[in-house]
Amino acid sequence: MKALVFHEPGRAAWEGVADPDIQDSQDVVVRVETTTVCGTDLHILSGDVEIEPGTVLGHEAVGEVVEAGRDVRTVRPGDRVLISCITACGRCRYCREGSYGQCRGGGGWILGHSIDGTQAEYVRVPFADHSLHLLPGGIDSQDAVLFADIYPTGYEVGVLNGQVRPGDTVVVVGAGPVGLAAIATSRLYSPDRVVAVDLERGRLEAAGRFGADAWALASDKPEQLVEDLTDGLGADVTIEAVGAPETFEMCTRMVRPGGHVANVGVHGKPVALHLEDLWIRDLTIRMGLVDTSSTPMLLSMLAAGRLPTSSLVTHVFELGAIEEAYEVFASAAETGALKIALKGEQIYRADSSSLVTTAGTGVPLR
Repeated sequence: MKALVFHEPGRAAWEGVADPDIQDSQDVVVRVETTTVCGTDLHILSGDVEIEPGTVLGHEAVGEVVEAGRDVRTVRPGDRVLISCITACGRCRYCREGSYGQCRGGGGWILGHSIDGTQAEYVRVPFADHSLHLLPGGIDSQDAVLFADIYPTGYEVGVLNGQVRPGDTVVVVGAGPVGLAAIATSRLYSPDRVVAVDLERGRLEAAGRFGADAWALASDKPEQLVEDLTDGLGADVTIEAVGAPETFEMCTRMVRPGGHVANVGVHGKPVALHLEDLWIRDLTIRMGLVDTSSTPMLLSMLAAGRLPTSSLVTHVFELGAIEEAYEVFASAAETGALKIALKGEQIYRADSSSLVTTAGTGVPLR
């Protein structure tokens, strides 16, 4: 098969690799129907997050189970599934607490990190009973793939960690895919207002479609806007969804005394924590890796039409054009990319009962 293989910072290639196979009785092999590119993948390519050369990238996908280990009980070949970005053994202390991101039994964030990931024609998924979600036929794979990572991350690490409550003023700094998911899911708690901050006007317009009541360019004094909207008090909750020192510090300045700062962004550089200014303000600052414990609930809301998805995917490529897709995603300021969908083409072989995936050069569809 072919897959996107990481070689070193700044270099990954779509190339032939060995087909995955069952290595443990709880494994499954999934044929990838739709996958995507995450900001964390860009952090890996830039060297901010270290992985072993030769690892297949990617941790989000929708696909069809083609092979299952003998101890797998909840899915079987032919089932259409969402592959969670977090793998859970289901037995360790953290999994029993629902903190799957901290799994000590061989799970956690492993796909595209410590084992081969989803940006491939096929992928092996360990601990299948706890790491896959069955999808009803009516859910489009392009919508469903958004629930492998960005929706649970925006909701759990942003909204839940930020403890958004009715009547709150919520500020989301960074209107990329995860920031937009945080905006959409914060609306579930009836805040008084949601304010979006970003460098790009196009992303702020998207924030409005996802539920932001007000927005400001980072260059247009967003701190003054928040001060004006709150009569000088500050936001109840600020959510950092970029992963840069300046945006984290902005969040700590915009939050009110007694407020909550939720850091979602992946940071590749040290960030100053100005305790000389913050200690007296009774702030709660939380950060972390998503657990995906909310994924079943969020998928139910997707099926019920309660969460926006359609405008989040701005570009669609064939899987074989993944290198071009990375360039488009990494140049979002020029391309307007929010989320990219990469699709494998299904072809039935006349001389075989197996379904195979092929890929060719693709062009982004707007």
